Amino acid sequence: MVPTGLRLPAPGRRLAGALFMACLGSYANGASAVPPNAHPFQYGTGWSCNQGYRQVGAACVAIMIPANAHSNDVYEPGWECDRGYKPVRAGCAKIDVPANGYLAITGEGGPGWVCGRGFRASGDRCVAIKVPANAHAMDSAYGRGWACDRGFREISARCLPVNVPAHGYLTDSGDGWACERGFFGDGASCAPVVVPAHGYLNAVGSGWKCERGYRSSGAACAAFAVPANAHVNYAGDGWECDRAFARDGEQCRPGRP
Repeated sequence: MVPTGLRLPAPGRRLAGALFMACLGSYANGASAVPPNAHPFQYGTGWSCNQGYRQVGAACVAIMIPANAHSNDVYEPGWECDRGYKPVRAGCAKIDVPANGYLAITGEGGPGWVCGRGFRASGDRCVAIKVPANAHAMDSAYGRGWACDRGFREISARCLPVNVPAHGYLTDSGDGWACERGFFGDGASCAPVVVPAHGYLNAVGSGWKCERGYRSSGAACAAFAVPANAHVNYAGDGWECDRAFARDGEQCRPGRP
């Protein structure tokens, strides 16, 4: 070790540096010794077991892969079953797919298969779903397994037609109806919206609103008086005082509101 404050000639500094690097290299090699069936990390120190092996302490031991399985060192236990097989205890058992079914991921503990369109699982079989007239089968393991065609609605396990009245149309769902703009639902029919003078159809189209400066009064739009120093409000159906005026009954007098 070079004492503090002592300057070595150039050859002495080179010798001390060489000894330091040799010691560092010796430490790194010892700290990152790669065992059999492993490979060093591409960057930095350390190592990782080769595929098909698992680290146990400072060694890499072979993963025991059962029949009908293949290596997968991403998840425990280091292997996974081949397609068409499912894990059972420490091995892989063949998935028995029934008629009208097909292989599919069904979650842990599931059978490994699902029934095809128009069929439903019943125990270890796929049984046909009884689809009524004016309906179609659905890819669903829950519910009825069928849905009514567009223009029909389900009533007591049957699909009955939707009776669309004049000036009506089928809704997006296809199992109901709504009235056209300018009409409103009145029981089983669509009645016209009667718009009074100084009125207009609302945004929905099933009712009316009064123009600005008018307010509804029964089935009509009535004008309202705006006093001096006031103006029609934002909604258009009333008034409010101008700035620097305050409301006093039906008038606007000077003063802060």
